[in-house]
Amino acid sequence: MQNFQIQTPTNLVFGKGMQHQIGTLVKPLAKKVLLHYGGGTVKKLGLYDDTKKSLHAAGVDFVELGGVVPNPRLELVYEGIELCKKEGVDFILAIGGGSVIDSAKSIAVGMCCDGDVWDFFIDKAQVKKALPVATILTIPAAGSEMSQSAVITNEKEGRKHGMSSDLIRPVISIVNPEYFTNLPKSQLGNGVSDIISHIFERYFTNTKNCDITDGLCESVLKTVMKNALIAASDPKNYEAWSEIGLGGIIAHNNWLGIGRSQDWACHGMEHELSAYNDVAHGAGLAVLTPAWMKYVYKENINMFVQFAVNVMGVDSSFRDPDAIISEGIARLEEFYKKLGLPQKLSELSIPESAFEDMAKKATNAFFGDERGTGNFKRLMWQDVVEIYKLCK
Repeated sequence: MQNFQIQTPTNLVFGKGMQHQIGTLVKPLAKKVLLHYGGGTVKKLGLYDDTKKSLHAAGVDFVELGGVVPNPRLELVYEGIELCKKEGVDFILAIGGGSVIDSAKSIAVGMCCDGDVWDFFIDKAQVKKALPVATILTIPAAGSEMSQSAVITNEKEGRKHGMSSDLIRPVISIVNPEYFTNLPKSQLGNGVSDIISHIFERYFTNTKNCDITDGLCESVLKTVMKNALIAASDPKNYEAWSEIGLGGIIAHNNWLGIGRSQDWACHGMEHELSAYNDVAHGAGLAVLTPAWMKYVYKENINMFVQFAVNVMGVDSSFRDPDAIISEGIARLEEFYKKLGLPQKLSELSIPESAFEDMAKKATNAFFGDERGTGNFKRLMWQDVVEIYKLCK
């Protein structure tokens, strides 16, 4: 097990009706708040009105900025930074899903730097300071409500990148699973795909003697997958959504990644799909993950046998590990299919002609400084093209 340090300062407020506490929770921390959200969903849910009412009741001054879209855009981040500077905002409150929260985090960083906030996403700068961020979650997926990460799309450059810093972990996150019961099946599928991918990126490692986090990863994977199928057949099942919601938090607050080398190749490869054709992140991950598994599993066969047996429930002869692994991957593909997720890049309108450029961007070769992607098996751009071809 590797040395590690983890900081999780988020005040997680979980359960029915907890959104009404937001004004009281924010009051001691803020003089003026940016209320940041997406489109009409938060208004249809009544969450927009509830939030404003709670802030007013607590005497919290605020300004608003809506318009966040899936795969959140850099241009709106710039707009948010200018608005916050003009209004003297010192606290960001995001109400919505991971896209809104990531946009809020980006504004929080941009408010505290002299240069271009995009520099933090392309490794030209490191976060030294950020405004505090709070969240009220409406979609369990990205895990941004308790993570140290944010991802933004730069439409002008056709790039999608992430940044990471403990300074952008939210200080408060309210999670009321009642809001999840209104989600369509497509968002359930995309969200669960993202959640289990966050675990896969940590679980598949070559680091040895990680029995505790191995077991935690496996437990959360099985719990989320079990309850995803329950929610798919019974969308109003609060208990199932509670398990998925808590699973999404634990999947990405890095408790499951401590002490172990992490991979992140699938996320890097998928970001290029989203940048190319605005693909839903979870949908892209569902297509790429089985292909990645098929391409890399021989790097550490025992790790994949463990996954197939402990997570996917494969019961077969250990004399034939390749057959065990193949069956485990097939069962994962079947799980994605049950959630209505795509199986091929062609379903996402990603043509083979785009593979090479996307692969070179994912490994930075496109920009003249190839670094590769992933740690379980380091992938260069030619490897990434082969993985894209496996799921074309």
